[in-house]
Amino acid sequence: MRTIRLSLLVMILAVLLFPTSALAQSYLFQLDEQTVHVFWNEDGTASIDYVFVFTNQPFAHPIDYVDVGLPNSSFDTNSISADIDGIMLSDISSSGYQGSGTGVAVGLGQRAIRPGETGRLHVFVGTVRRVLYPDSQKDEYASAVFSPTWFGSQYVQGTTYLSVTFHLPPGVQPEEPRWHEAPSGFPSEPDTGLDENGRVMYTWVNPEARGYEQYKFGASFPLTYVPESAIVRQSFLEMLGLSPDDLIAFTFCCGFIGFIGLTTAASIRSSKRRKMNYMPPVIAIEGHGIKRGLTAIEAAILLEQPLEKIMTMILFSVIKKGAATVRNRDPLAIDVIDPLPEGLHDYEVQFLKAFQEKNDRDRRKALQEMMIALVKNVSTKIKGFSRRETVAYYKDIIERAWAQVEQADTPQVKSARYDEFMEWTMLDREYDDRTRRVFTGGPVYVPMWWPRYDPTYARPVSSGSLIPASAPASTPAGGGLSLPHLPGSDFAASVVGGVQNFSSKVVGNISEFTGGVTNKTNPLPVATSSGRSSGSRSGGGCACACACACAGCACACAGGGR
Repeated sequence: MRTIRLSLLVMILAVLLFPTSALAQSYLFQLDEQTVHVFWNEDGTASIDYVFVFTNQPFAHPIDYVDVGLPNSSFDTNSISADIDGIMLSDISSSGYQGSGTGVAVGLGQRAIRPGETGRLHVFVGTVRRVLYPDSQKDEYASAVFSPTWFGSQYVQGTTYLSVTFHLPPGVQPEEPRWHEAPSGFPSEPDTGLDENGRVMYTWVNPEARGYEQYKFGASFPLTYVPESAIVRQSFLEMLGLSPDDLIAFTFCCGFIGFIGLTTAASIRSSKRRKMNYMPPVIAIEGHGIKRGLTAIEAAILLEQPLEKIMTMILFSVIKKGAATVRNRDPLAIDVIDPLPEGLHDYEVQFLKAFQEKNDRDRRKALQEMMIALVKNVSTKIKGFSRRETVAYYKDIIERAWAQVEQADTPQVKSARYDEFMEWTMLDREYDDRTRRVFTGGPVYVPMWWPRYDPTYARPVSSGSLIPASAPASTPAGGGLSLPHLPGSDFAASVVGGVQNFSSKVVGNISEFTGGVTNKTNPLPVATSSGRSSGSRSGGGCACACACACAGCACACAGGGR
């Protein structure tokens, strides 16, 4: 009995005299600050600079290791360095990593952060490969997505000042890249600027972030600034987030019903996506050289522009040629000139005949037949030529057309250039915004054919080619005619709005209209299905899964757990 009492006394004294060693049972800390700089390098790799500020809780286990998550396993361990409060550390190991996904464990050794103390850990990762993916929203762009390290919720208390900065590849111009949607809790737009080396920077800051939550940040920039070989083209299994063993287990467990369900869903997605692909694929060996001489409207077919935009281009074309006049804008109704002027293309004649149909359903059918014939004609014209080279050739024409407009010295010249190259400028994917930027806020001189497009505008009596659209009513223009005021913003909105009006007021459901064309020009193959799914992966440890459901997935999965 005396021995038992003595043992109890020793235990009580140990708790009272050495509370830290007696009660430190698990990790529990506050992540006061996490600052991350991600450098997207010109060779297609990424460099990551982390700063963590930890405050260890009283009676918690010393922070002796920190798991730092990395985007994937394609990193160079020799490029990693770390220091704690300025003291260099040498214990950096990927094999000791215990967090989710992939990463490295940084051992603090004698510099472990004791209970109640604060420490600043700096980790630099020089080289991470396979971090750039094709952008799903914009052709010829790379997508860079990154998720900074987060820790298990059972280990983190309080809020975190989280700052993430992207440094885009050298040479990227400020107007070229685009940021992705910001995570919840962050401003919708990042702070932008140039770093000390002149590289474009995007910075997202949240002073009250949660250190146990995953946040995903992204940006896209032109592919031309990194090697093509650096872009990760995912295999079908990778897009599903599966390894071969996973697929075997999945097939074995789910059996025939699961397989049928997967392929059926993939077929539906593929069918919906291919409805908009009205140009038939190249089946034979592609030829060489560029097919020159296509009209802007034929080039629009080659580039698979939306059909409502192409029909708006045809509308402008027949109006400019004096073959039609808009009688009413909403809903669209046009008067066809009789006899028709010479020099019209077949698709323009078919377009005008379609608008002579009184019944809406007959008109839509006639417009579909016109588009089917146009697509087939363009397909025939480019046979024997390189589609890739031809597409690049016409994209260059589009850029040069816009350059002629944007670089014009005077409003008169700018308006004349726009009139000359209008159909080509409409092929730009950013046509809407670009038109508004060019014409809003300055004087606009509308072309002579403009009153045939806008029935509310006074018909001029002048031999000039342009009418000053923004001249005050009291100002003579075009031989002394007083014209109503038309601000540049109204002119741009009228041009851009033509596409939307065509879609909603003429063809109705544009998806169904385009699907009717695609069924004739690029029909779906029988008994064939295909599908794509974005990749995801998860790791054990802290239940911090890295799931990057995006075109570019470069997510650093969480560390934590100690």
